[in-house]
Amino acid sequence: MSSRLRSPSPALVIAMIALFVSLGGTALAAGVVVPLAKRALVADNAKKLQGKTAKSVAALAKPSGHVTVKTAAWSLNADAQSDFTTICDAGKAIAGGYDNPIGSALALDTRPSSDGKSWKLYLLAGAAASFGTLYAVCIT
Repeated sequence: MSSRLRSPSPALVIAMIALFVSLGGTALAAGVVVPLAKRALVADNAKKLQGKTAKSVAALAKPSGHVTVKTAAWSLNADAQSDFTTICDAGKAIAGGYDNPIGSALALDTRPSSDGKSWKLYLLAGAAASFGTLYAVCIT
């Protein structure tokens, strides 16, 4: 019995050509398209920065006295409730506020004052005494 190598069918030849073309196309895209996209992104970002260096942009991001945070400690006895306030310095307006409770206190209301110069927090204590800090973010 003689063993003879059969030639590939036409369908197998076309399938192999399609496979190599598709693999070559992916490699071509990765080698050409991706670097072009990166260059376009860098050029777009450079336009947005208007020629500024990274150091000058970082200097713009640092607060320069325009934002301050004021704090006020608070404490509540068990089953008590009260309103607490943190006031901004003169010439500053309130931008926001938050609290850091320790214990079982529940913040029922947190809001800016009507004059926009302080932050208010209404708390209700649970079965145990609670304490914490009220923060106000002030801006010029």
